[in-house]
Amino acid sequence: MRVKCVICDTAQNIDSNSLQAKRMRNRRIHTFMCTSCNERIAEKTRARHATGNFKMYRQPEKEDHLLS
Repeated sequence: MRVKCVICDTAQNIDSNSLQAKRMRNRRIHTFMCTSCNERIAEKTRARHATGNFKMYRQPEKEDHLLS
């Protein structure tokens, strides 16, 4: 399966039977990033996280009163 990186627009071939290819076929919202772009973003994210000024805006998990 031919895929294109959403950041750098390089075309690559991935295995058509892989899980990533299946996700991209079935759900169009899944996008492909090449390994170099993925590593670059991960490295910058780790550097921002190390500064201590990095905040994850996730919803706090609520406790289910039925399970307590």
